Amino acid sequence: MRTFFNSLFPSSASNLAPKVDHIYFALLALCGAVAFLVCVVALYFCIRYRRGAKVDRTPPKTSEIPFEVTWTAIPFVIFLGLFFWAAEVFFGMSRPPANATDIYVVGKQWMWKVQHPDGRREINELHVPVGQPVRLIMSSQDVIHDFFVPAFRNKQDVVPGRYTMEWFTPTKTGRFHLFCSQYCGTDHSLMVGGIDVMEPADYARWLAQQPAPNSLAAEGERAFHMRGCSGCHSLNSTIHAPLLDGIYGKRVPLSDGTFVTADEQYIRDSILLPNKQIAAGFAPVMPTYQGQISEEELNAIIAYLKSLGAAEPNSVRSER
Repeated sequence: MRTFFNSLFPSSASNLAPKVDHIYFALLALCGAVAFLVCVVALYFCIRYRRGAKVDRTPPKTSEIPFEVTWTAIPFVIFLGLFFWAAEVFFGMSRPPANATDIYVVGKQWMWKVQHPDGRREINELHVPVGQPVRLIMSSQDVIHDFFVPAFRNKQDVVPGRYTMEWFTPTKTGRFHLFCSQYCGTDHSLMVGGIDVMEPADYARWLAQQPAPNSLAAEGERAFHMRGCSGCHSLNSTIHAPLLDGIYGKRVPLSDGTFVTADEQYIRDSILLPNKQIAAGFAPVMPTYQGQISEEELNAIIAYLKSLGAAEPNSVRSER
């Protein structure tokens, strides 16, 4: 029976999966109960009031208000409870723990490009240790994709021009399917991969077997200097530009009097769309790098700026 069930339903392999499954089965049971009740009542009336049956068909003269209130109030309370239950799970899925490992994912026709904090890269693969929370910071190089891992119950659109996020803590070792669940072009069906969840010791051996590249932050530092960013954003610069040390996670005042949190999206927009949100006290003189910088290089620069200092990055939200 278990084998048959597993063939119909994906395994539960993350901390979020049981919570999603509980809501799913609760809705399934509720809908099944309502459907069964409707069928039983309909069948009863079909038999009792069939043609030729000698039954009283006189319309009742009693008030129907109590009945109407009852059958309206009970479903309302049930579905309101389901709403708050689902809302709690939804907000939990959007709030990764502070100790989550940040991994950058770039969707491209038709592959998933993954880069770890230590600089290691993977294509359509992701190796993670069991029990360690992981936050995926995702962007698209071309069209809308969707990062979907059925066993983790994770599904998140990956949109051009912005970052989206999903997180999970693997609870079971093994290899789990990765799909793009948003049609993204001719070879959409080939945009598949796998997530390998390993025991910590096996994961350490896997890391030791891989070549040790520069860390993502080190790559970002090199790009930061190569692109000339350090020429303006430094203490001894002749150009009046904001200092970026420790900016990640902090609230930044804007020229229009509002504030914004310096998260990944704000830094990305500042590089590609510098006139979108101008920092207070600074002239809009920064050139745009849109079309000149790749998604991977952009991720590396952001990782470098994050390494200079942060203020609880996983708990802040932009005020846009």
